[in-house]
Amino acid sequence: MRKYKVLFNTFYDSLCLFACRYVDDIELSKDIVQEVFIRVWDMEVAFRDESAAKSYLYTAVKNKSLDYLKSKEYRSKNPLEAADLKKLESDAFFAREVLLEESSKIIREAVDKLPYKCKEIINLSLKGYKNDEISQALSISINTVKAQKRIAYSKLRVMLKGAFSILFSLL
Repeated sequence: MRKYKVLFNTFYDSLCLFACRYVDDIELSKDIVQEVFIRVWDMEVAFRDESAAKSYLYTAVKNKSLDYLKSKEYRSKNPLEAADLKKLESDAFFAREVLLEESSKIIREAVDKLPYKCKEIINLSLKGYKNDEISQALSISINTVKAQKRIAYSKLRVMLKGAFSILFSLL
């Protein structure tokens, strides 16, 4: 039971966001992920390590999402072109989406470790707010926003080390 809770707490949010990339509906994504976890629980699936669990869960969520997209219920409301479905089924799409979600998870975890003000400013920035909009929203000077962003990016570079050096060179 404890291992199942750890597995659920570790992967649930990322798997929901991953499923949403397929079905474009967060509530449906949550249902899909819950169904996958129920199946893991019912079948008493045992994983040799976290990597095996991650691989299994992402593949199961992908397959469950594709099953939904192929269902009569979905297709009657949203006709899906064969080419679009083929793209969603491709290994390249799957690998890219897993990589994007895992990268996003690593970044979210690092941002959560930032000091409160830095985290608040970076989260608004990641949502697309410009410096002047952040300044107004938080009732702070634009120079404070810029300084806090510099501090945050500096701390994130250290936390994320070389794994995301290309990402930060684009910022």
